Amino acid sequence: MKPIRRGLIILVLSFLATGCAATNKLFTVGATLDYQTSVHKELRSLPLPEKRIVVAIYKFKDQTGQYKFHPTATTFSTAVTQGATSMLIKALDESGWFVPVEREGLPDLLTERKIIREGQKESELPPLLSAPIVLEGGIVAYETNLITAGLGGKYYGIGGSADFRRDSVSIYLRTTSVADGRVIKSVMTQKSILSKELDFGIFRFVRVKHLLEVEAGVAANEPPQMCVLEAIEKAVYSLILEGVISRVWLPNEPNEMMPVIKEYLKEKGEERQAEFDENGNIVVSRVTKNQ
Repeated sequence: MKPIRRGLIILVLSFLATGCAATNKLFTVGATLDYQTSVHKELRSLPLPEKRIVVAIYKFKDQTGQYKFHPTATTFSTAVTQGATSMLIKALDESGWFVPVEREGLPDLLTERKIIREGQKESELPPLLSAPIVLEGGIVAYETNLITAGLGGKYYGIGGSADFRRDSVSIYLRTTSVADGRVIKSVMTQKSILSKELDFGIFRFVRVKHLLEVEAGVAANEPPQMCVLEAIEKAVYSLILEGVISRVWLPNEPNEMMPVIKEYLKEKGEERQAEFDENGNIVVSRVTKNQ
């Protein structure tokens, strides 16, 4: 057996063995307790507030009207998750700054309270917790194919290619005062959704009338619903810090919050600085040129 032919056979067998092992790992992943985004740790590690804020969320849904992208066919599956309200409630609760109250399932809650009153005549249920602030907004944009790219090559019947695509999802979140309807604060965040596809192939005659052909490929896509969750957590994180900067709500320990505020202003690229006033409160001011 010629060395080249032997080398090709060894290469193919090694490739198939590696591919089988990788496939087994891909299809034997068990259920996990929770999905951790890159923002989740930052949100959970925020300094605590003086007092948790009671907020109500009636709806936080898909406002894009986008359907899943398909290059050759029409699809009626939505491009983003329809469970953004549940994701927002989870992010608010885990931040430690808010107390979300049930409003999306309010009819079911009222029905159950009515059943309790009718079944237990002497029982007195306490009134439902009211919220001074309502959170509103939604998924306001989903853009596909913002960037597409590809690269490939073949030599002597051996080659491969790679394709990349970037989509984007945007979240808008605002707080509204129940007392006068004033919009207190609003934030907007964006998260890229990356997709890539790699393939490899061998196509050559090892001898007359003996053709060797091997193909393999793998595609990886960021789950859009997980990207929506990350953008929502980033929006809650930004909303908390914007409220602290505007003194809508206050942290329990301003000294612990100061480094977070400075890092947040640096991330936004704003020419503002955070410092303490004579009362020990955080004050954010514009940076003038002579400073």
